[in-house]
Amino acid sequence: MIRRMELSDVSRVAEIHVFGWRSAYTGIVSDEYLFNKLLVSKRMSYFQNAVQNVIEETYVYDDGIVKAFMTIGACRDNDKPAAFELWGLYVEPLMKRRGIGLEMVTFCKQKAIERDFKEICLWVLEKNTEARTFYEKLGYKPDGAKKEIEALAVTEMRYHQFL
Repeated sequence: MIRRMELSDVSRVAEIHVFGWRSAYTGIVSDEYLFNKLLVSKRMSYFQNAVQNVIEETYVYDDGIVKAFMTIGACRDNDKPAAFELWGLYVEPLMKRRGIGLEMVTFCKQKAIERDFKEICLWVLEKNTEARTFYEKLGYKPDGAKKEIEALAVTEMRYHQFL
C-alpha cells in the first residue's frame, strides 16, 4: 500500500498537496496564497522534477487510489544532524480519519529505525491544531525550536520523538 512515488502519481500528489494545504491552512495562510498562488499545475512541475531527478524520497499510500503522500529523509536542520525527518505528510482531506496518516507515520518510523536513526523530527504550523494533536497522540513533542516563514506570515514549530 505504501510505495515510492512514480511519475504517474505526480498529478494526484499535486492535487492532494494543494487541496491539503487549502483544507488545513485556511484561516492560517492567506487566501491570496492558497487560492491564487498555490496551483496544482505548479506543484505538478515540482513533483515531476522531484521524481525525474530523484531529489526527494517521497512515498504514496495507494490502495488502488493514491490517498496520501509523504516525503522523508535525513533531517535538514543543522542542529539535528543525527535525526531523521518527516519532511511532509498530506492525506487527501476527504480520506482523513481512516488510519492512513497513522500508517504513513509508522512507515516513516520503520525507515528511520532501518537506517539506525535514534530520533525523528517534523515541522508543523503552530496554528495547525489538528496536525499538532495528531502528532502528539503518536508521542511526538515540541522540542522548543520555532521558525518564521515570512512569506506566509506563519510560525512553524518542530516536534520530535526519540526511537
